[in-house]
Amino acid sequence: MKIDWKKKLSSRKFWAMLAALVLSILTAFGVPSLTAEQVVVIITGIGAIAVYMLTEGAIDKAAVSEEEKETVIVEEETDEE
Repeated sequence: MKIDWKKKLSSRKFWAMLAALVLSILTAFGVPSLTAEQVVVIITGIGAIAVYMLTEGAIDKAAVSEEEKETVIVEEETDEE
């Protein structure tokens, strides 16, 4: 089974799970709570950036596809005349 990393990295659930997992591991090893909180904040920040970038990329790709469709329609109408 192949993992779709683009879809996985754009999932807020994935980032929440990763932050919870890391927090659990840090707590189990007795890492001070302030340090654990800082690590979780970093993970959630990276997750937010990843989700934003991948979402904006998908929106931009869709917009370009729509523009290309409109260009083809205009060219076809011009050819018919």
